[in-house]
Amino acid sequence: MSVPLDQISDVLLPRRYQEEIFVRAQQSNVIAALDTGSGKTYISTLLIKWIVAENPGKEKIVVFLVPKVALVQQQGEFIAKQTSLRVRQFSGATAHEMGDRTGWKKEFDDSDVFVMTAQIFLNILTHSHWRMDKVSLLIFDECHHTRKNHAYNGIMREYFQTPPTSRPKIFGMTASPIWNPKNAAESLAILERNLDAKVIAVKEHVDELTGHAPRPEEYIQVYPAPPTSYPNYPTRSLRQRLDLENFPPDIGIPVDKIMTRYEVTFYSLGPFGAEYFLYTEIKQRVTQLIQELVENAMDTLTTDQYAMIVAGGASSNLAVTIPPQLRALETVLAEFQSFFVPEDGTEPTLIPLAWCSPKVKVLSEVLLTRYTSTFQGIVFVEQRHIASCLAAMLPRIPLLAHLIKSEGLVGHGTTGGGMTKAQLKGMANRGQQDTVKMFRDRQLNLLVATSVAEEGLDFPACDLVIRFDPVQHMVGYLQSRGRARHKTSTFIIMVQDGAQAQAERYLQFLHSEPHLKKVYQDRDIRAEVQQEEEVEDEVPDPDDLAERERYVVPSTGAILTYNSAIGLLNHLCSLIPRDRFTPMHTPKYSGDYSSTVQLPSSLPLPPELLVYNGPLRRSKKEAKRAAAFLAVKSLHALNVFDDYLLPAKSSHATDNEDPDGVAITDVSTIPDILNVRIRDPWCVGSTLWLHIVYVDGVATAGLVTGTSLPPTDLVASGNFISVANGTELVFHALDASSQRRAMQDYTRMGVWWCITGRGITLPLTCYLVPITRDLKVDYDAIELAIAHPYGSYNWDDIGEEQYGHLMYMNNKEFGRPLLLHKFRPDVTPLSTPPGGSKESAYPTYRDYWLHKYTRKNHAPHISTDGPCVEGLVLSRHSSSAYSLENKPVPAFGSKEPTTVIFPRELCRWILMPEHMWRTFFILPQLCHRITDVYRAREVRITLKLPPIVDDLLIQAITLPSANAGFNNQRLETFGDAVLKLCAVVHLYTKYPHRHEGQLDNMKRTSIANRTLLARALERGLEQHLSPETQSIRTWRYTVGSEEEQYSLRPVRSALRQFPRRSLQDCMEAILGASFATGGIDMALRAGTALGLSFGGPAPWYVRYSHLCPEAPVSPLFKDLQERLVYSFSHGQLLLEAITHPSFRTDNSSYQRLEFLGDALVDLVVTDYLYRKFPSATSGQLSWARSRAVCAPALACLAVKKLALHKLLLINNVELSMAISNYIPIFEEISAEEVVLHGWKYDPPKALSDVFESIMGALFIDCEWNYDKAAAIVEVIMEDLLVVLRPDLPKDPMTELMVWVAQSGCRCVSFSKSHSRPEVRRADCMSVLVHGKTVAGPVAARELSLAKGLASDLARAVLSDPDSPHHLSRVCECPKKGAPHSGQTQAQPQEPLPLDVPDKDELDDETDEGFFILARILLEETQEPVVEEEEEPGSDSERTEGNWVEEEEVAKMMQVDA
Repeated sequence: MSVPLDQISDVLLPRRYQEEIFVRAQQSNVIAALDTGSGKTYISTLLIKWIVAENPGKEKIVVFLVPKVALVQQQGEFIAKQTSLRVRQFSGATAHEMGDRTGWKKEFDDSDVFVMTAQIFLNILTHSHWRMDKVSLLIFDECHHTRKNHAYNGIMREYFQTPPTSRPKIFGMTASPIWNPKNAAESLAILERNLDAKVIAVKEHVDELTGHAPRPEEYIQVYPAPPTSYPNYPTRSLRQRLDLENFPPDIGIPVDKIMTRYEVTFYSLGPFGAEYFLYTEIKQRVTQLIQELVENAMDTLTTDQYAMIVAGGASSNLAVTIPPQLRALETVLAEFQSFFVPEDGTEPTLIPLAWCSPKVKVLSEVLLTRYTSTFQGIVFVEQRHIASCLAAMLPRIPLLAHLIKSEGLVGHGTTGGGMTKAQLKGMANRGQQDTVKMFRDRQLNLLVATSVAEEGLDFPACDLVIRFDPVQHMVGYLQSRGRARHKTSTFIIMVQDGAQAQAERYLQFLHSEPHLKKVYQDRDIRAEVQQEEEVEDEVPDPDDLAERERYVVPSTGAILTYNSAIGLLNHLCSLIPRDRFTPMHTPKYSGDYSSTVQLPSSLPLPPELLVYNGPLRRSKKEAKRAAAFLAVKSLHALNVFDDYLLPAKSSHATDNEDPDGVAITDVSTIPDILNVRIRDPWCVGSTLWLHIVYVDGVATAGLVTGTSLPPTDLVASGNFISVANGTELVFHALDASSQRRAMQDYTRMGVWWCITGRGITLPLTCYLVPITRDLKVDYDAIELAIAHPYGSYNWDDIGEEQYGHLMYMNNKEFGRPLLLHKFRPDVTPLSTPPGGSKESAYPTYRDYWLHKYTRKNHAPHISTDGPCVEGLVLSRHSSSAYSLENKPVPAFGSKEPTTVIFPRELCRWILMPEHMWRTFFILPQLCHRITDVYRAREVRITLKLPPIVDDLLIQAITLPSANAGFNNQRLETFGDAVLKLCAVVHLYTKYPHRHEGQLDNMKRTSIANRTLLARALERGLEQHLSPETQSIRTWRYTVGSEEEQYSLRPVRSALRQFPRRSLQDCMEAILGASFATGGIDMALRAGTALGLSFGGPAPWYVRYSHLCPEAPVSPLFKDLQERLVYSFSHGQLLLEAITHPSFRTDNSSYQRLEFLGDALVDLVVTDYLYRKFPSATSGQLSWARSRAVCAPALACLAVKKLALHKLLLINNVELSMAISNYIPIFEEISAEEVVLHGWKYDPPKALSDVFESIMGALFIDCEWNYDKAAAIVEVIMEDLLVVLRPDLPKDPMTELMVWVAQSGCRCVSFSKSHSRPEVRRADCMSVLVHGKTVAGPVAARELSLAKGLASDLARAVLSDPDSPHHLSRVCECPKKGAPHSGQTQAQPQEPLPLDVPDKDELDDETDEGFFILARILLEETQEPVVEEEEEPGSDSERTEGNWVEEEEVAKMMQVDA
């Protein structure tokens, strides 16, 4: 049923003919055949709004499809502007990767309309991101492309596979629905069948349509045939000088192809145009070839020779590598440069019409005749190189020199050929967009375009449109003519004199157009009849179509078709990792009507699974599709493609499941700071437990709380402390309340005297109480003490026997306990203080005390002759930290005891025995230790972890913010390497047929921060961490809230805050702790318990030792085995380990083994450093490891230790030369030089890769016995490992990045450049700050060396206060106190993103990449700052609030007296 327009649109103002089409489109599927510029997109927007209004809550989307990338933004912006719907645009550059299922799901959830290229939507359907039945409206822009194997037709094939009742509405738009005017009815019928829609045109408002889309004046412009020669053109032509016909074929210039294009250009444009083409084409090819040769030659230079060349020295010594024929071409081109391409600022040579073909002459005259001040036009040509040459010529013709501003507009051309293809190979999307924008803005007034400008792109209406080359088909005629839609526009067809066929073809298009329109204009839409899937007018053959298969993956609905199979194979091969010496991996097809596809040997498949023979077909293309279909289907069965028909998950995607298919919880909404209730044993309830505390084996006190605590021991204050199992505390019914209150008051008193010096108002959660000889609570001692909580003034019974045992306090300095040293009868308040003491500034002690203790003009009473006591200040810990290694933790200040003298009348002694108050002094450490042990055992039980040693598990769950004296950072660094190896081994064995690129992407998911965070939250790990700071200025063992205070059941948890990333660190730290306890076997059990993708808890040798059959070892490896001091049992592993991807054999390349070996070496080095340097920080371990596990270090071992360069199988001359250049360097270099200055070297990656692959082969040959393999690897790497130490200096790049990260500047980057024009590769490096160069360019033979030197220079310049490039002068970031020269304190940093890419994925030549990499390096190399606190009660701490509190306590003391 139709809906009135006034209920649909309040933005658009449709014309009547648009409303007519819209109403008919509401009724059924239609193809709107309207001329260019008639507003078809308006109609589609009306239809979109109507369909969305008709389908509320059905979770369907509208899909608007376009055939070209340039149309995505144009159509998407139009729809977004005219509707309030959520419109998303997708093209190749902006779309999510197909592996990013989470990203696509979010897009579908958050969008109403998708505007995209057809191929992307076809991929979405293929990989089951969305289904056709969840689309409400499918719009095809330029829908006449829905034929043969275009992506439009592929989408419609999926449409026909959908039940009719679930199919979306179809709306097609085109100006030319008929491809073949000779058989218009059949051509129209094919389009209608393919789109399941009827072609319609305007019937009722034709006059209005004509007024808005007027037809231009149209005529034929005849031009003379070109002459065979141009006598006025200079006889000294470029073609003659180049003499290409005699050019050697082995140089690398395809002369035949170039000359063919030359002849075409000569015929079409004349001699200047042909020679201009020849100049630009040969110029590019010669430049490229010379660059390659010079670069190869410079690879052979020494560092000094390279520096001399870069500094401007003669390069004649390089010329021997350049064929003289290329030098000759270069010389000739230089002679003609000013003639064809003048330098900037130089007037170009004008082109006389005598140098142009008659065709160009006539074109020039037409342009001159039609020119006006507002003129805009398009000239359509067939070939890209003609477009570029003609666009360059026209502004240089005298008639047009000051009138025409022209530019070429061509398609993308071949995408895979790179620069070795024709020079004028096409334009990128950005180039097209810029050219179109300049035309719209009238900076250009003429475009010379290929068919790319015929359809879709939104050009202003042109005054003049010229078909320079013959019209080939009806669509091109209609589309190009549609660009001339002014009422005064002119459309000209250029036809050569005597070319009757060209004129007749044009006249046929012209005269048949009204008849063709009549085919569909006058008819009504009949009832829809379900059509067959496809009947094509051209290949493929109908019988081939009938034999096509279609495979749907049952578990996901992903679809494999003949049309998608070739693309899937190409995508698989493109992901195979390769270095710059290895050509792109591609499938190879052979055969004609029965095709065979050969997959690259770098795919880890047996030889018989790399070849697939397709069935017999009736066309060669169909045979290729059939073979590819069979290959993809087989590879899916082999798990090379997953169930979504994806060869690998995206490295950038946020996958919602791990490699084992287990869902990963979405953690994107988890806040950076978590508020969590942490497991805590301290509580009170109806049942209390008494735990006897032993000090050096003597029972000294009882610890009471509401939890039965685990037995615990520690060393504190030089004493061995232990806590026994708890016993339930039994109260007398009538005394229970008072006894509980007494224990609480007693503990408050002890905490005030011995620990905090501050009062406690909240109820306590644990009590330290005296005990009797039979280990019961001594309530009598409690009552005596709490009767005088501030102590006693009665010193009558205190004698010398109490010296060194009695604790007392000056009531004017509460919170500062003293130990009685001796009585001082020789000193009175009127005595003169000794010189040098702090009291010596006053005549008497009394004067000093009166000055110090007088508050608000109120002086204390101090007798003139009272006795004095001398005491030692008892230093208390400012933290409850303890040592896991049972080392003494120094008291605050770590200084000699201080003696003080006070009048006895101001002092009160505590009514508590020495063993009791000394136990109070160690209570903070004891409670801390008990909490740690309790949490460690709780997490072990709750998460079902293996029996990890308590102290290691305590470290693993202790956060740096706790300032506990230990934390999880060392174990986190260790566990990171354990995680990597366990994940890699599982992936390597589970997916034997997936190549390194696929495995690496899955590994990234397995070890990603978001995966670790998700698994931690799923298992409740956040409840077991220890984030509390160990400061004891405030006693933390109290009831936290009224809810806890009045809870009927004990609350064994406490509310705490900590950063989200702490969970990720703890996951890795637990793995490190498990490995440190029980090796790799225990780590597998721990990882499995934590939900990680480790393949289960079974040891590797049990799972995998049988997978690799034994095979003889070639004599080739005799020397290698002797160097390894190990004999292999599986010879095929060694052969695979030395095979570079460039060496094509039946064996796989070393890439998978290198993937395995990399993880093995990483853990071996980390384990070595962790054991050797127990005091090294996490940052020191990470940095030392990075110096051994890096390309230069491993490459040096490959050459010097194992001589692998003699075994490496390579089929690439350039790579062989690059390796040979490094052999003498690595044979002479020392291990210390490699570790300290490895950044200066950039050897071919193949050398370090082959070392890692040999280590991977060794690991497998050891039957996956990690300990055995690690022992061998450690011996091989011994020379490097002994050089490593915690205090290794940073390389210049790291120094710069860490310094920048501390400064907070976000706009720093590196920039590569070339030292000489003939050097193709970048060999210079600069440092930019906010786009300004502050250092460089610095040139060096190795780019890594240039980078280091530039970093050194930049660091010096940016930190020099006298430099104009001092950071404070060049940084424009919001200032947060950037460090100046010598300042090292890090500035506050915002949290890094949850999914931080790997360091090797970050591009430090962008501001964002440099900033994130710098932040990562800062976190890796800088330890958390532990802030020390002053001793409670110290003078420097006293504030007005402290004095007020002191006065209150003093009054309480007076009352107590």
